[in-house]
Amino acid sequence: MASSIFPLLILILFAFSCDRVQSHEEGHITAEISNKGLDFLKDLLIEKAESSLVPLELPKIEKSVKIPVVGSVQMVLSNIVIERIDVTSSTVKTGDSGIVIDVSGATANLSMNWKYSYSTWLVPISVSDKGNATVQVEGLEVGLSLSLKTVNGSLKLSLLECGCNVNDISIKLDGGASWLYQGLIDAFEGKIGSAVENAVPKKIKDVTVKLDSVLQSLPKEVPVTNIAELNVTFVDDPELSESSLDLEVDGLFSAKHEAALSSHYYRLLQDSFSCKEADKMVKISLQENVLKSASSVYFEANKMHWIVDKVPDQSLLNTAGWRFIIPQLYKMYPNHDMNLNLSVSSPPILNVEKQQIKAKIPLDVVIDVLDVEEVIPVACISTVISASVSPEISGNALTGYVKLNDITMSLKWSKIGNLHMNLIKMLLSTTLRTVVLPYVNLKLSNGYQIPVFHGYGLQDAHILCTDSWMVICSDVAPVKQFNLI
Repeated sequence: MASSIFPLLILILFAFSCDRVQSHEEGHITAEISNKGLDFLKDLLIEKAESSLVPLELPKIEKSVKIPVVGSVQMVLSNIVIERIDVTSSTVKTGDSGIVIDVSGATANLSMNWKYSYSTWLVPISVSDKGNATVQVEGLEVGLSLSLKTVNGSLKLSLLECGCNVNDISIKLDGGASWLYQGLIDAFEGKIGSAVENAVPKKIKDVTVKLDSVLQSLPKEVPVTNIAELNVTFVDDPELSESSLDLEVDGLFSAKHEAALSSHYYRLLQDSFSCKEADKMVKISLQENVLKSASSVYFEANKMHWIVDKVPDQSLLNTAGWRFIIPQLYKMYPNHDMNLNLSVSSPPILNVEKQQIKAKIPLDVVIDVLDVEEVIPVACISTVISASVSPEISGNALTGYVKLNDITMSLKWSKIGNLHMNLIKMLLSTTLRTVVLPYVNLKLSNGYQIPVFHGYGLQDAHILCTDSWMVICSDVAPVKQFNLI
């Protein structure tokens, strides 16, 4: 029984850990990325850019210089390659104009080949020399403005503006009589600086196009189990303010290969539920319809059906253990083993309230008698279980506990006459409270590890529950920094 129940419990408690609606609808899962989170993403982006931008090859530079007595000297710089870029300072700002990233004080290392040749009336033959050179670029400044929109349910990233400025260049030559010509090469500083200022924005544009292609290729449905998938279609354009970037996805579960149809609702999440006071990178908000859609998917897939054939007191699954509660059952089937066949009769009703999730589960409990190789259903009890679930996050694991609030029962049909429902309710309620719930809560207390995304996951997260919403406030960090439980 437990192996079938726990995927649903994990799905309900764990929906926030995953990635076709009309444009006027609201997303059921929202993510608010704070300035702290944007700084984290900016640092990741720059770290990747430092390696993605290099090696960057610059075009060949030729120049003719007139030198007294010597005459005209033809000089060529070739195989000019930016081999390394180091960023020491950067900022990110968001607003109506988009996402603006400024890089200042960066350095770049270049390598190149140099060559010169000349002829003069003093020397009837052509004179030439060649060698290698290293170039150090100081005070490299880069500014770029990005636009983030939603197109056909995917995020589209566009480069609006990009500029680059070089403040200082020093060149060191090796090979040949380089010490004689350092002054000549210094004359190329302007051309090398211009080449860098032209090449870097072009490369950033190429990298932006590739990043946009990655965003466009992200799936719009993410498998969660072998039954359900989560609709992560983006809804409406991201909202940019001076303090955050807000994203919304549809967020409803559906059976695999079936599109989830979103229902319109009005956003009631109050601004008071903010992660700013906790100084967290991201706030993830889940509307209770996410949980309801997960419940519906499992119900339609006929996965809310369990057979109870083992309990700690196995005598309870023999007619002899029921002879004082249902005497006629023991008379008709003396000392026969039994099963309890549990089936949810309609999708469970789930509501997010203050600091808890309320669940009302309609359940049909069929008493089966095992007669040789035949299973004989003898009675069906209509049951409604009311419980509350309190989700928590400990370390990088999702935990929580379930509390049984109430249980109601009525006889749906019987082949063994009328039953004393008060006695049956007492027995089944005691079994639920003393056997099933402790086992479920033991599993939940051990926790379920939250999946990571490309080596990163939630850190120091906590959950808030309010009317119809679950809010998760968290930082993000490499998984290796976590103390997993």
